[in-house]
Amino acid sequence: MRYFVHLAYNGANYCGWQTQPGLPTVQQTLEGALSTLLRQPVSIVGCGRTDTGVHASDFYSHFDTPQPIDDPDRLAFKLNSFLPPDLAIFAIRPVPPNAHARFDAVARTYQYHVSDRRLPFRQGLYSRIYFSPDLDRMNEAAALLLGYDDFTSFAKLHTQVKTNICHLTLARWSREGDELVFTIRSNRFLRNMVRSVTGTLLDVGRGKLTLDGLRQIVECKDRCAAGVSMPPEGLFLTLVEYPPDQFPPPDPK
Repeated sequence: MRYFVHLAYNGANYCGWQTQPGLPTVQQTLEGALSTLLRQPVSIVGCGRTDTGVHASDFYSHFDTPQPIDDPDRLAFKLNSFLPPDLAIFAIRPVPPNAHARFDAVARTYQYHVSDRRLPFRQGLYSRIYFSPDLDRMNEAAALLLGYDDFTSFAKLHTQVKTNICHLTLARWSREGDELVFTIRSNRFLRNMVRSVTGTLLDVGRGKLTLDGLRQIVECKDRCAAGVSMPPEGLFLTLVEYPPDQFPPPDPK
């Protein structure tokens, strides 16, 4: 039987999602807890691989068991009691045996949070900047990105991916209280892409980069041409979308 796990985590204490020898990761923590509760080894596949310090308010993974789980809701409750407080399980649901948390996702949305103010109650959940960027100008630049699909200039070097093509359907900045939030949606993302796009758009917002300059960066397909990669603590995976007629079913109230 295959099950989807809907979860969220604060990534501050983890070296990303994916298991790494000798390092704390979300996958390792979740696999250990599930293996203990189910009294059998459990291997989990995640919907993506967030980097060290990156958060997820919407994340899915799947695992298999040889026998059906009698009460998935009870398992989710027990799992929450077993896990550290920076990792929350929303639901565990049975899915078709060929359902795949990573490959069946049709879109993902990330948000990056910045502020030019000290926010003590948001510590570790945003990135501090030391200038007041032009929001309208950054939105002009963000809209420009929707006209492209090759994001080589924003991809981490020397990664094993077959293509740097991504189909963006949303890229915009908004003001939320004391923070500026960059929201970006695509069918897929390259490693480090959101953080480097954010840093480059902030260069536009502070007047260091023109719209023509941004076009040149995208079209040259050279990571060295883009802006700095922003720190991980401001980045959240906020929405993972699947075909609506398949899975996962809505969370319980």
